[in-house]
Amino acid sequence: MPWVFLWQTSSSEMKEKSQEVGEGKDHKKKSKALGVELKNYFLSIVPHIESPDIKYSTPKDVMLPAEEVTKWSQSLEKLLATQCGQDAFREFLKSEFSDENIEFWLACEDYKKTQADCLHGKAEKIYKEFVQNDATKQVNIDFYTRKDIAKKAQDPTPSSFDEAQRHVYILMERDSYPRFLKSTFYRKLLDKVDCNSLK
Repeated sequence: MPWVFLWQTSSSEMKEKSQEVGEGKDHKKKSKALGVELKNYFLSIVPHIESPDIKYSTPKDVMLPAEEVTKWSQSLEKLLATQCGQDAFREFLKSEFSDENIEFWLACEDYKKTQADCLHGKAEKIYKEFVQNDATKQVNIDFYTRKDIAKKAQDPTPSSFDEAQRHVYILMERDSYPRFLKSTFYRKLLDKVDCNSLK
């Protein structure tokens, strides 16, 4: 199977994560380390995205299965199905100053897995961060959906945010996702896939 080699910068934090992964830590840590590496790669190809907590040092290669990268173009669902896809899309949305959409969608996904006794706290956090009128990362939803969520947040259920999450997903699918597919860093990834598959 062909692989994509991503040229990226490493940090002391990434070295620690690489050691943990090398020592046989669970799959979650591997995904997180790869996510950090992907973030650094995307930062290197979209220079106006800045992150003060990343210290750059020696370049190093990151591998992604070519099959995974090409699947991202099939649907938003396939893009969001993998941690690497989520990271790539998040970085793209940051470059467009609309990362609140993916952050909200991911928060809703996490919320659905929450135990009943923790629902109220998480619902309140999501409401304050993404829904209320002066929210720091306010998502673009209509007045009625916003009002409905305000009511549901008082007595939350696992489906309290479903309607708003669906609305944001459709917005990303119709608006941001097509632009992502045409973006410079996704095209660069596809170019690398093509080059490696010819070897």
